[in-house]
Amino acid sequence: MNRVLTILFFLLNFFALNNASFGQNETDEELANQYFYNKEYEKAVIYYEKLFSKTPSQNYYLRLLDSYVALQEFKNAEKLIKNQQRKNPIDLGYNVDLAYLYNTSGKTNEAKQLSEKTIKQLTPNQQQIIKLAQSFISRREFDYAIQTYLQGRNLLKDMYPLNFELAQLYGSVGKNESMIKEYLDLLVIQEAYIQSIQNALQTAMTDDEKGEKKELLRLKLIDYSQKYPDKKVFYEMLIWNYLQEENFSAAFLHAKALDKRFKEFGDRIMALGALSLEHKDYETAIKCYQYVIEKGNDSFYYVSAKIELVNTLKQKITSNYDYTQSDLLELEKNYYSTFSELGKSASTVSLMRGFAGFQTFYLHQPQKAIILLNEVMSLPGINPHELAQTKIDLGDIYLFTGEIWEASLLYSQVEKAYKYDQLGETAKFKNAKISFYTGDFAWSKAQLNVLKASTSKLIANDAMQLSLLITDNIGVDSNETPLLKYANADLLDFQNKKEEAIKLLDTLKTEFSYHSIVDDVLFKEYQILYSLKQYDEALKKLELISTSYPSGILSDDAVYFSAKIYDYKKNNSEKAAELYKKILFDYKDSVYGVDARKRYRELKKDTTEFMQNDLKTN
Repeated sequence: MNRVLTILFFLLNFFALNNASFGQNETDEELANQYFYNKEYEKAVIYYEKLFSKTPSQNYYLRLLDSYVALQEFKNAEKLIKNQQRKNPIDLGYNVDLAYLYNTSGKTNEAKQLSEKTIKQLTPNQQQIIKLAQSFISRREFDYAIQTYLQGRNLLKDMYPLNFELAQLYGSVGKNESMIKEYLDLLVIQEAYIQSIQNALQTAMTDDEKGEKKELLRLKLIDYSQKYPDKKVFYEMLIWNYLQEENFSAAFLHAKALDKRFKEFGDRIMALGALSLEHKDYETAIKCYQYVIEKGNDSFYYVSAKIELVNTLKQKITSNYDYTQSDLLELEKNYYSTFSELGKSASTVSLMRGFAGFQTFYLHQPQKAIILLNEVMSLPGINPHELAQTKIDLGDIYLFTGEIWEASLLYSQVEKAYKYDQLGETAKFKNAKISFYTGDFAWSKAQLNVLKASTSKLIANDAMQLSLLITDNIGVDSNETPLLKYANADLLDFQNKKEEAIKLLDTLKTEFSYHSIVDDVLFKEYQILYSLKQYDEALKKLELISTSYPSGILSDDAVYFSAKIYDYKKNNSEKAAELYKKILFDYKDSVYGVDARKRYRELKKDTTEFMQNDLKTN
């Protein structure tokens, strides 16, 4: 028993002493760090010397060295470094520390000789080479770091050419041409690195306000594509580069050359067409699809290209409300000729659906559209998702013709079948809209609140805006009349009864001039007038919002869309720039900030002056 008690006593004392020692060490480190950060180096040295003698860690070593240098205790610093060298003769990083000390103490020749000697001591060891280069970088000796990598490349031969490391280093010191060359040289060796190199270059170009790096990259890529004509990767890089600049036309020229040279099937061109269409470069999208069609009707993408061409022509004509009746009739001919060639089948469902929407909303032939969509739903082999989307389209047409409950029934069928799918969310939103049109605001708002969490950003945003409209415009007296009139006008607009909608909105403004809904009414009038190409009248509505409701939630919308009208419809770039600038400075949290900044720069062109003068107060 006595023996057991003795052992227990010994162990308790051992742990107590260890804990005390650990606690003391922790306190010493906290004090050392505090003195170091406060630049009280005399006190920091005392604690770091004590800590380093107990635990010779790299962190304590570096802090102690920096403290000695700050106090100009160069002999102590040199002694510290040389002790580390003796203990770690293979680690060349201590030579870098010693060269740094020599430089700091005025011995520049010794520093130069030691740095050069150290680089010559390298062996064909990848880890040693990278570690030495990083040591030079940490001491801001970038030229020696570059020399280290170049010497390492000679030693390692083809085992590891250090392109990534050199490229990143060149980029950090502003040697952009050398950076780009390293990345492209690596692609000569290994094309599989294309994605990594694109990511690295994209990061490197983020601060390229003047576009100098992008232009340098473009020229280098042209040079490499000519130097290595059989390497597809440089054509792909050129296309990628143009896409970064949203220069889809130039990307198409190189994609076409690549497709012809390497006898591709058109998949690259189809992808470019879709991207061009997404960014509303309709002309390039049309060229892409026409090129694929010209490959012949036995090519793999022929049918898809024919369908997408008509779809693009439709979007081009209808996107900006600048179409004429002859434009619409010409597009109708295109639809019919495409149906005549491709027929009506499961493979052309998207074309049939697109035509039904065109017949309804532009040719005002909803009954023909209903017949066509019923024909779609009876086609054998139709995809279930396509069938559900067709039901939604048919619901829209019924809503257009005023058959509201027929529309709601179709939406409900899709919502039930695709409860956890974006199709179901779309149908749910449309049903919430019907509740809004019919004045059941409480139910509409309940559905919209659910949809705010939609995975679709567009649905979530639309749901939030409509929910906010309902919340803001049902006052404490629960008077729903103004909101119901607004909902009726909104439905008339959807049904393409524009003049009736405007009259109802005007009446609403007169009867309820005091009501919070007036700014929403003005914005709705702007939307309708814009669709009718009455741009001057549309501007008046927007200007009323921004001047009469400067603190309202639609104020930044009014300024931004005014800027766009002046920019693209009135060709008044000076006024447009003034309004884009207003978004940047008066509405700093606006969702339009990024687009306004980009367009302002394009209009002003002198981006340097913009950054230095206009944004310094932002």
